[in-house]
Formats: sequence, structure tokens, C-alpha cells
Amino acid sequence: MKSSPAIQAAIDLTAGALGGTACVLTGQPFDTMKVKMQTFPGLYKGLTDCALKTYSQVGLRGFYKGTGPALMAYVAENSVLFMCYGFCQHFVRKVAGLDEQAKLNDLQTAAAGSIASAFAALALCPTELVKCRLQTMHELEMSGRIAKSHDTVWSVVKSILRKDGPWGFYHGLTSTLFQVVPGYFFFFGGYELSRSFFASGGSKDELGPVPLMLSGGIAGICLWFVIYPVDCIKSRIQVLSMFGKQTGFIRTLLSVVRTEGIAALYSGLKATLIRAFPANAALFLAYEYSRKMMMSQFEAY
Repeated sequence: MKSSPAIQAAIDLTAGALGGTACVLTGQPFDTMKVKMQTFPGLYKGLTDCALKTYSQVGLRGFYKGTGPALMAYVAENSVLFMCYGFCQHFVRKVAGLDEQAKLNDLQTAAAGSIASAFAALALCPTELVKCRLQTMHELEMSGRIAKSHDTVWSVVKSILRKDGPWGFYHGLTSTLFQVVPGYFFFFGGYELSRSFFASGGSKDELGPVPLMLSGGIAGICLWFVIYPVDCIKSRIQVLSMFGKQTGFIRTLLSVVRTEGIAALYSGLKATLIRAFPANAALFLAYEYSRKMMMSQFEAY
């Protein structure tokens, strides 16, 4: 039985959620260090220093602060991303004047992913905000900016609602859009180009787990190389906005460059790149295989 658009969307959403879960479980400790180094670059000399200080001051659990919001963030982002990715592929076909069943080339697929990411940003921003604040709670307490508190997801959520209301969850939305729209063009472009390379003229849909994981890892590296400075500004805005009205993207960017130098925009890049390859390899492996399994189940009826 040919799946309807609604079933196809549900499959893409579910597969995206499973991919997001795999991504978080694979790379969470490195994501925590990335956010710490982006927001407080003066506290850490590098990745090893950040890891040792986090472990000595907070223990192993310090690496997993924000795992709950991270799961919500990546599940929300990737479920919406891959669901909208299917719809955006149809949109690109219409714009390009292609038949509904026509295969998109790698550039067109990258464009569809870029458009889909704008919708995913709306789901990502609130959970990413909570995650970043939880991950930097220890540094904020050490700096004296906040009193020691029982830092839980719910306490952060209540603080945002009390101080800024529901719209407070969208601090950093502009930065998120600046980040994901160009970033996911390279993400999906890198993934599809890598799959084409490994397929060597054959069908990309028949690739085994190893080339799929390599393609996903390459996609992750492409994504983070492009978006990292923007992600750094986004993290600053989302964490520091809890102390009052934070300046917008351009002013925050200029302030960081003027006071800390361009190098500050790349603080934590090593942790991100170490995380990016295995985390995104796991994401695409989980996405492709779960999607293929669900599609075959529906087509069997």
C-alpha cells in the first residue's frame, strides 16, 4: 500500500525523533563542554581544562546537566525538521517544475533541508534555552551572578515564565534562525553529496550502515564549521538574557569581537567537532533505518 502524505509525515516525524535521541545520547558530554566554553571562555584554557574542572567541581553528573532539555531539544528539532523536510522537498519540486515523483539533485535536497530548518527552529529555541542555562548554572553560581539553587529543568522553566512570560523562551530565536537556515543547507548538502560519493553511481538508498554513518558524520562537521560563531552568540544571548534584556545578535557579536577578540567566537570548537562526527553518524543511522523499517511495514499492508 502506498503511504499517504499524513502517514509519510508521521513516519518522518518518528524517525527524526529517534535520530535526535541517538544524537543526544552519543554526544551530550561534549555538548555540555561546548556551551560552557562558549559562554565563559575566560574560565577554561581548552577542552581538557574544561573537562578536568567540570569533573573536579561537579563530578560526572556535571557533564550530563541539561540532558533532559537536550533530549527534548533534539527530539523536537529533528522530528519537526525531518517531517518538514519531506514537505519542503515537495515544495522544491513545484518551484523547480519537476514531477511529483522526480528525484531531487543534491543541491535541491540541500535547499529543502534549509527551508525545513526554519520551522525546526521554532521547536528548538525554547528547549535549547533551558538546556544552555542548565549547562552553565555552575559557572553562573561561581561568578556570583545567581545564588546557589536547586537547578532543575522545572526551576529554570518557572524562572523564565516568572520573569519574561511565554515569549521568554524565544530569547535567541533570531540567532537560531541565522544559525540553522544556512547551516542545514550545508548539513543536508554534505550528507547527500557524501552518500552520492559512497554509492559510486549506484542507489544511495541501498547504502550499508558504515557509509551512512560516515555520511552523517561528514554532514555534522559541515554543519558546525559553518554555524559555530553564530551558535556561540546564540548561547551567550540565551544564557545572559536571564539577567535582564540582552542586546540583539549584531550588538552581541560586535561586543564579543571588540572585548574578547574573534578567537572567542570559536571557543569550544574542538569539543563540538569531536562530538559532531559520532553524534550525527548516530542520528542519520537511526533515522534512515527506522524510516526504512516503518515504510516497509506500511507498504506490506
